[in-house]
Amino acid sequence: MGHGLLRDALDRLVFDLKQNEIDYAVIGAIALNLHGYTRATVGIDVLLTGHGLSVFREKLVGLGYRPTFEGAKKSFRTTQENLTIEIIIAGEYPGDGLPKSVEFPDPKDIAVEIEGVKTLNLPKLIELKLASGISGAARLKDLADVQELIKLKDLEREFFEQLDPFVRTKFIELHDAVMKEREQERNREVER
Repeated sequence: MGHGLLRDALDRLVFDLKQNEIDYAVIGAIALNLHGYTRATVGIDVLLTGHGLSVFREKLVGLGYRPTFEGAKKSFRTTQENLTIEIIIAGEYPGDGLPKSVEFPDPKDIAVEIEGVKTLNLPKLIELKLASGISGAARLKDLADVQELIKLKDLEREFFEQLDPFVRTKFIELHDAVMKEREQERNREVER
């Protein structure tokens, strides 16, 4: 994550959430970055509870944050950098937004601290990315993110056991594709 406008905004958001006792976990590209997979982003996605969103609106909007547009309920901008903060609420469903066995959890139940930032733990990040990619037609990048995490973290096939049954088959499919690609690369190296 390094330094710069995005990191400054993230650090200030983390400070403000802590000061106001709002449980949170960063998700999306920021979480990927914190887990070691560099992915460009120009905004911050953060998981809150419904109560946390109410406190955020009451105590922080007007003090460093403003709605992205008039009437916005979960989309805000930092007033200093003008960066977007998208809020996802625990209990919502990834991808198409329709009910499924995978839903956004309460942030206090799944957050791990990385570089001083509460972040989705790796199994939950992968599970939500898979559910999003499976059910959201325009969310194929989420499946590619999982493939990159499999490569980067050298995840074993058995990692699927930590995931909801809804996404296990897709994890295995992506894992096997990564392993097949690695085998092909090794064979090309041997042939050279």
